[in-house]
Amino acid sequence: MTEHSPDYIRSLNNAERILGFSLAPFVDPRPSEPANAYDFTRIATEHAFNDAWPRTDHLDLRTRALVSVTITASLGILEPLRGQLRIALYNGVTKEEIVEAFIQMAVYAGVARAFDSYSVAREVFAEYDEARGAAATDDD
Repeated sequence: MTEHSPDYIRSLNNAERILGFSLAPFVDPRPSEPANAYDFTRIATEHAFNDAWPRTDHLDLRTRALVSVTITASLGILEPLRGQLRIALYNGVTKEEIVEAFIQMAVYAGVARAFDSYSVAREVFAEYDEARGAAATDDD
């Protein structure tokens, strides 16, 4: 185990606030990875969660999350899109706002890309509703 720098720890803490769960299990290198794998995950994590996400002076977290959904969907990178959708929902973006972003995306990035990406959104919406239903049941 590598000792984490204060910046990396701050990044992981920021990520947990934004995601609603710890990112560490997903970015900590596994024994089969080369020694520099930690450098990659540390740099990427610090860049995202220390440099970009906390910049809320001009774009709040909700807006940044919706922009990230649109970017990942437009690029067609579906697994990261899944994570960005979760972040957006966790940070107050509504499903209706996400659908509107897909409508706008279809015009400028293409209908086929929008449909492909929206299939991921459907899955995440169902997962989100299921988790909220379970949480409501737990509160009863």
